[in-house]
Amino acid sequence: MARDMRTPSAPADGYAALGAETLLRIHAVMVKARALEERLIKMSKSGDGFFWIGGPGEEAFNAALGLQVKKGQGTAYDYLHLHYRSSAIALAMGMPVVDALRQMRNVAADPFSKGRNFVNHLAIPQLNIVPMSSTIETQYATAIGTGIAHARDGGDAITIVNGGDGGTAEGDFHSCLVWANRPALPLPILIVVANNGWAISVAEDTQHGEKNISDWGKVFGMPAKTIDGNDPVESWLAIAELMSYCRTQRRPALLEAKLSRLYGHSSSSGANRIPEPDCIALFEARLLERKLATKEQLEKTWRENLAEVDAAHQRVKAEPLPKAESIWEDVFADGLPQSYPRNGGSF
Repeated sequence: MARDMRTPSAPADGYAALGAETLLRIHAVMVKARALEERLIKMSKSGDGFFWIGGPGEEAFNAALGLQVKKGQGTAYDYLHLHYRSSAIALAMGMPVVDALRQMRNVAADPFSKGRNFVNHLAIPQLNIVPMSSTIETQYATAIGTGIAHARDGGDAITIVNGGDGGTAEGDFHSCLVWANRPALPLPILIVVANNGWAISVAEDTQHGEKNISDWGKVFGMPAKTIDGNDPVESWLAIAELMSYCRTQRRPALLEAKLSRLYGHSSSSGANRIPEPDCIALFEARLLERKLATKEQLEKTWRENLAEVDAAHQRVKAEPLPKAESIWEDVFADGLPQSYPRNGGSF
């Protein structure tokens, strides 16, 4: 299906406003994320992992988002409720490449799930990245909880939740809109929809009666935008604007980013390259056209990140798998304190 992604491109002064240093930083995260994801795909196809699902095509928007997060642990920092196409967000926030590879290979050193979950199902307490689930769009419901915590705590930290266009048909997404806009307690949540045009194998134009998913913002009178998520500069500016609104007004905003899905839904659908717009190629062309980078600089970024991913892969291949006796560890909670009521008592 041919998709119309035509939206006003990022203004020329957007590039000037961000400057070469920030633009090249965005580019480096995008390249790192693509190098990682393509390695993960190779691992799934070579038997070095069991399943792949990820975000090639979403790097422009996700890098721009991840680099603007107020990162840390606790309610003084942003909470993130992400989904399985969010690797570039986590990389922008400082997640080591090797950790994603560990989860792909299900080794014991996997810091997110100890070798028990699918790849790109992150859980990073130090960065307030809430454990991710495979169930579709339930993160929009759990985001209400940290949104309430942020509303009560004050400060300028916000909750950020993202998901796909298909999941906006789920009740969890609409519950998030309702709860975030309650007059009794508005919630500072940046509600993001990464619209790649597909709900697994179902095309968006067969399901959505609204013109843009962001139109749901009109129902609640909340700020809402639809942008070209393949353009990192337009993405950066829109994210910065709506983040600032959420931080200062302590209210929600809705952002829809139309972007590509370059390798299909997952390894279950083949994970073969699809001829959709490539955000990295488009961005590199703009950087070269505006003389904000040289071809040699861009090539060096690719070489360095490919080498980092290759080295991390070799390291992970030598790491041990979980021991069988660890299967019961951390299932719910270990080492409960003696004060815990075990016989139906109350706290």
